[in-house]
Amino acid sequence: MTTRNNPHILGTERIGKLLIQYSIPAIIGMTMTSLYNIIDSVFIGHGVGAMAISGLAISFPLMNLVIAFCTLVGTGGATISSIRLGQKDLPGATEVLGNVLMLCLVNSILFGGLFFLFLDPILIFFGASEATLPYARDFMQVILLGTPISYTMIGLNNVMRATGYPKKAMLSSLITVVANVIIAPIFIFHFHWGIRGAASATVISQFIGMVWVLSHFIDKTNYVHFQKGFHKMKKRIILSIFSIGMAPFLMNVCACVVVVIMNNSLQKYGGDLAIGAFGIINRMQTLFVMIVMGLTMGMQPIIGYNYGAGQMDRVKRTLKAGIISGVIITSIGFLLCELLPHAIVGMFTDEQTLIDIASKGLRISILIFPFVGCQIVISNFFQSIGQAKVSVFLSLSRQLVYLLPCLLFLPALLGASGVWWSMAVSDFLAFVTAVIILMAHFKRINK
Repeated sequence: MTTRNNPHILGTERIGKLLIQYSIPAIIGMTMTSLYNIIDSVFIGHGVGAMAISGLAISFPLMNLVIAFCTLVGTGGATISSIRLGQKDLPGATEVLGNVLMLCLVNSILFGGLFFLFLDPILIFFGASEATLPYARDFMQVILLGTPISYTMIGLNNVMRATGYPKKAMLSSLITVVANVIIAPIFIFHFHWGIRGAASATVISQFIGMVWVLSHFIDKTNYVHFQKGFHKMKKRIILSIFSIGMAPFLMNVCACVVVVIMNNSLQKYGGDLAIGAFGIINRMQTLFVMIVMGLTMGMQPIIGYNYGAGQMDRVKRTLKAGIISGVIITSIGFLLCELLPHAIVGMFTDEQTLIDIASKGLRISILIFPFVGCQIVISNFFQSIGQAKVSVFLSLSRQLVYLLPCLLFLPALLGASGVWWSMAVSDFLAFVTAVIILMAHFKRINK
């Protein structure tokens, strides 16, 4: 094993250097994934039509629900792996790897199959109309059939990053995205397969990424790799993975619930095009949120390792650097969306009515966005040190505690604009909550 890929450097190397080494690959990977989603929406908007963008937006909550069961395993497994390595427990980290793979396969078959069987009723409940249902159905049928592939790729890629291979984990995402961007326009514009072609391109590209990730863990020269009996699942490991992974899982489930309410409010007060506008706004905000999530993915093994090793000073310095970086990232997103809303929305569609609705919504919903970076980093900090309950609460605070009540009242007062204002108000309140809880945490530690 080379020194460069030795995870124990997490306890000795300079924090700034480690944060760059681990975060930059994750940021690139997450950015590329988010950019693909944007490019895919652009292909669909121009190649299939404005109503297809609305159909795609209808599928967002179901996509969140599907991904929730994947992050439950992948994020929990990655955190446990890095903590085990910080405790010099290589056999324990190896056991976690095998359990992550098996849980990904079981969850994908169980929940992917269940959603497939009841797809139409689910999509109608999520806000689909007669015009948008065919597009949402065509897209999600293909995605759900590919869940064993996507779960395996995403779940093991998280573990790869946490066990000392951030650049390889970045390449996994890069390979997937590049393949997707090449295949999608061929399927949409050349073969005229429409939105089903976009979904097929996604699954095929994830299969390519899955092969890459599996080949890494099969290679016995890597520090953590599959060993004999890897398929044996152990209750104590599964419970640990679920405990830590519960925060991002519940966050995705809540995002699903909230988006369902959003879609139904927008359908009531603005129609199908208002839902399409949310789809565009969601893509743009997600781009910068994913960049911050990439940052926290890089922070997670550093914080997890040093917390496991009892080096609290290094934990604090990593968190401080992460918060500053997160705020800078979301502030850039705020400035771009406030200054160039029509140009940004115009990338997705030529439909002027949709452009006007989405531009207005983008400028309102992004108002508190600079603070979002801080809130995300703090929430992931508690996840990284294994404080699942605090992380769960912070993850849910924006969605359930603040956004949901706003969505129940503001649209009734302000129409479709009430949905956009609900997003801004809940962002601010969630930020304040996260800062208060973090200050209380360190005050307790200092005592």
